[in-house]
Amino acid sequence: MARRARSTIFSRSIQRTIKALTRSAVRAGAKAVKQALQPGKPVTRARRPVKTTATRPKVAAAAKLPNGFTAGVTGAQPYRLFMPPGVRTTARLPLLVMLHGCSQTTEAFAASTRMNQIAAKEGFAVLYPEQNRFANLQSCWNWHQTRSGKAQTEADAILATILQVGQRQAIDPERIALAGLSAGASMAALLAIRHPTRFRAIAMHSGIAPGMAHSLTGALKAMRGHGVAAPLSPLAAGTHLPALLVIQGSADPLVAPANGLTVAQLWAAREGAMPTRPRSVKRGTRHLSTLTDYKTKGRLVATLCAIQGLGHAWSGGAASQAYSDPKGPDASRMIWAFAARQFAKAV
Repeated sequence: MARRARSTIFSRSIQRTIKALTRSAVRAGAKAVKQALQPGKPVTRARRPVKTTATRPKVAAAAKLPNGFTAGVTGAQPYRLFMPPGVRTTARLPLLVMLHGCSQTTEAFAASTRMNQIAAKEGFAVLYPEQNRFANLQSCWNWHQTRSGKAQTEADAILATILQVGQRQAIDPERIALAGLSAGASMAALLAIRHPTRFRAIAMHSGIAPGMAHSLTGALKAMRGHGVAAPLSPLAAGTHLPALLVIQGSADPLVAPANGLTVAQLWAAREGAMPTRPRSVKRGTRHLSTLTDYKTKGRLVATLCAIQGLGHAWSGGAASQAYSDPKGPDASRMIWAFAARQFAKAV
């Protein structure tokens, strides 16, 4: 009898344990499904809950990479950061934020643009946010998904990364600029429009103007030059858009060359600027470029740099990298020179 009683008690104990584990699994599964249905959040494997009292998103411990970058994460946003060597700890550095194009990694984008080499020489920091493949299988920034709010969510996540890196490093908040290629250029434009006072300059290389598309179908039409440009939303009184540099190739098979002119004209119209006389520049055997400034009351609003013969590639980029054209004028140096002129006005 005693043995049977003990067996019954043991059996009931197992049943209670199974029920408890089942309830726990159901709760965990429901939580995972809920997270998966939230827009912009990747599905992740369930992990053991970790007790924490932190009120701000955790940042992964920095890890030194072979190419001199440091790696980090803010929230779900991975990034790479380059800090020029030999900088005094008390120095407050300018920051250039670089947004890669589709099918690129931060390492490949840095290698193609060689922006880190310029930063090491000129003394500024470079931040490379990286798109999560859970958000886009081709690693494209979802700049066009404005109706669903996914584009705005990604833009705000990039800004959160910029602000947190700025707090952790000696970054001057008055000297921050944006630059991007293709989808990265379009995301940079969206970010600048949403937060114009955060940035002093923006460079769009082979990108689409904000407001040209609100879905993937619209984005494909805009890339072919069939999009309709809507006027940029008005800003608060006394607020200006950051100065814009547009770089666009005349032989771009993916982004119609007319898109470069469109975004420059939108920027100019918003600020009431007029175009100046175009000027042509050719250095050695590099592609010819034609530059047009848009100004108002002596203030530079935008510069359009149209490059003859350039395809969908970073102008002057490393020959060993994809989406690079070493025969084009050096876009990286142009971007830094453009940003530096705007930074000088903030000092």
